[in-house]
Amino acid sequence: MAMWQGAMDNRGFQQGSFSSFQSSSSDEDLMDIPGTAMDFSMRDDVPPLDRELEGNKTYNGGGIGSSNRIMDFLEEPIPGVGTYDDFNTIDWVREKSRDRDRHREITNKSKESTWALIHSVSDAFSGWLLMLLIGLLSGSLAGLIDISAHWMTDLKEGICTGGFWFNHEHCCWNSEHVTFEERDKCPEWNSWSQLIISTDQGAFAYIVNYFMYVLWALLFAFLAVSLVKVFAPYACGSGIPEIKTILSGFIIRGYLGKWTLVIKTITLVLAVSSGLSLGKEGPLVHVACCCGNILCHCFNKYRKNEAKRREVLSAAAAAGVSVAFGAPIGGVLFSLEEVSYYFPLKTLWRSFFAALVAAFTLRSINPFGNSRLVLFYVEFHTPWHLFELVPFIVLGIFGGLWGALFIRTNIAWCRKRKTTQLGKYPVIEVLVVTAITAILAFPNEYTRMSTSELISELFNDCGLLDSSKLCDYENYFNTSKGGELPDRPAGAGVYSAMWQLALTLILKIVITIFTFGMKIPSGLFIPSMAVGAIAGRLLGVGMEQLAYYHHDWGIFNSWCSQGADCITPGLYAMVGAAACLGGVTRMTVSLVVIMFELTGGLEYIVPLMAAAMTSKWVADALGREGIYDAHIRLNGYPFLEAKEEFSHKTLAMDVMKPRRNDPLLTVLTQDSMTVEDVETIISETTYSGFPVVVSRESQRLVGFVLRRDLIISIENARKKQDGVVSTSIIYFTEHSPPMPPYTPPTLKLRNILDLSPFTVTDLTPMEIVVDIFRKLGLRQCLVTHNGRLLGIITKKDVLKHIAQMANQDPDSILFN
Repeated sequence: MAMWQGAMDNRGFQQGSFSSFQSSSSDEDLMDIPGTAMDFSMRDDVPPLDRELEGNKTYNGGGIGSSNRIMDFLEEPIPGVGTYDDFNTIDWVREKSRDRDRHREITNKSKESTWALIHSVSDAFSGWLLMLLIGLLSGSLAGLIDISAHWMTDLKEGICTGGFWFNHEHCCWNSEHVTFEERDKCPEWNSWSQLIISTDQGAFAYIVNYFMYVLWALLFAFLAVSLVKVFAPYACGSGIPEIKTILSGFIIRGYLGKWTLVIKTITLVLAVSSGLSLGKEGPLVHVACCCGNILCHCFNKYRKNEAKRREVLSAAAAAGVSVAFGAPIGGVLFSLEEVSYYFPLKTLWRSFFAALVAAFTLRSINPFGNSRLVLFYVEFHTPWHLFELVPFIVLGIFGGLWGALFIRTNIAWCRKRKTTQLGKYPVIEVLVVTAITAILAFPNEYTRMSTSELISELFNDCGLLDSSKLCDYENYFNTSKGGELPDRPAGAGVYSAMWQLALTLILKIVITIFTFGMKIPSGLFIPSMAVGAIAGRLLGVGMEQLAYYHHDWGIFNSWCSQGADCITPGLYAMVGAAACLGGVTRMTVSLVVIMFELTGGLEYIVPLMAAAMTSKWVADALGREGIYDAHIRLNGYPFLEAKEEFSHKTLAMDVMKPRRNDPLLTVLTQDSMTVEDVETIISETTYSGFPVVVSRESQRLVGFVLRRDLIISIENARKKQDGVVSTSIIYFTEHSPPMPPYTPPTLKLRNILDLSPFTVTDLTPMEIVVDIFRKLGLRQCLVTHNGRLLGIITKKDVLKHIAQMANQDPDSILFN
């Protein structure tokens, strides 16, 4: 028989010490959840199917019990019982049941005294207070990251002599020697060549600036990868695949801990400043979830319940996207559509509140000095025409093709990194990619600037005061006769910018494939948006010039008169950005809302929707998985996708363990095994739990007991209950079995037994079993035939079966 194995290395059962199983008090570990005692009347020899319930029975997470609690060998609940090992899945049903019991107890006590009533009110308010704290902390950290990254990005090109803490823009704000046309040039801002060789002109000055740019990029990247490798290996990547897995009920200790938060915040600034093709938006979701997890420990309600904690993490993910894009509503929808597994209505309201507070906090900090939450906020005023849906859909097709290409190539490269020697040298890999990126980026002004600034430039709708090359139109400041809008023939600057943007597009497409997945914090939102924005701007300028020079064509003459400002290239850039981001992540609703909140224009929702849906259809036709789902599968995380349909006609008996020629199912009997027998089973197996039956002959099911609970309970009994030895009988029944005289004391472990495990018959279709696992978040399900226990189906078995049916490698479900 093959039960579900935890991915942790189980060292087996040792009688000496079980300290390794006690819950740590650090914020990255699970806290102790007291075990709940049960009272369920059942005669020793009566199978569970024939039992009768007495009194007021309630399901309390461990099984069915009465309000009269029984104490076994301890007056207090056993510390550690009911908690989970690392790399294990939580029991959603048990956790939700515990929370209902806790809430019922508080409600009943609130009627007894004023203090209990105050406690009840504070318990109800604690969720909103926690959301307030998460929003404040997430917004503050996002502001700190934005300001620091902006300053360090400019540090690669020079420094402000008026105050080294000023970035380039702030340095020149207060200067009295700056002109409007050259507002980025002021005597207070010195390039590295000016500081080192006192001149900014000539080939040698260019080489000095080039060298310093590459040197700073390498230094920032080296610091980032070194800090991640030494202090917090979990701080690498975007974090969204792991957060999706954690929200589905999996436990990865330390992933949302304080060290991960500190190192991720520092290294995210370094990684973005290094100029690599990555963004900070995805990692900000991880940072916000770390804030949520740490703050949960201030409230018992969330500290001691894993299911409630995941509701908080869903809201924290919304706050993370809110501060990343300045889109509170988009953040809530992102959490609902993309990352959350369990999202009740209460969580929706609290997510909205957390996202609101986070956005307000970031707005108060005003990191970009423009009273906006993001660097690339834009406003368009020119309406779009129905014909333009054609190029918008073309951008959607490009986004879908780019998304499918990126996912395939990036996953292939990440698999190569995992399976070859390349993965053993993360520092060298990061330095090589950084060096290549910096060397290729410096000569081109559009690759030299930060990706957020590039997107801002591409989104920009050219006005009278713009001095950018993208806005270098001939006769731009002259109005034509008859009061018509300005003519817009492209000037030399626009044509030069088009060539540079085409080279930038090629570099971004190639280098992002190798950058995402390295051992540094790396988001994918911004690089994907940059690729789409470049493609969109190129197409937009092409359409604009076509409309200008051929306004008499049939497709233009009905709505675009000569010299009129008909096409907005910045809008094409925004639609392209949405299309490419949708192609990579497969987001739809949340993506459109995020882009809408970025522009503040309701009239552009239709172009965005058309591009997002086209992108998703094209990408889905070439591969069903988004980038985050692909990385979940690559890493072997036990994530049961709720969006996929299971349509195969297999039965529970085809999937359950043991199979026909396997050894018999390992079970415990309810009242005939000694401590030594149980210790032997624990030491010889690595299963996460064991079914309890009336007897080996009858195989009539009594319940299910977890391995961790068994180990902790036996260790506790040896320490605190006199006379418990290896020959002591362990029983899971209500009353002690009759024992001959002079036998050692028995050990009652009924309080750790789940008396209502989920069961299905052997002929249950697997599509129903898969649905049960998805919707109830089960860890395992027992299989019976005519009331007799036949086998067990674990979450791992279900995932392996789904992989097998999809012609994938079932052993890819690694659980580590």
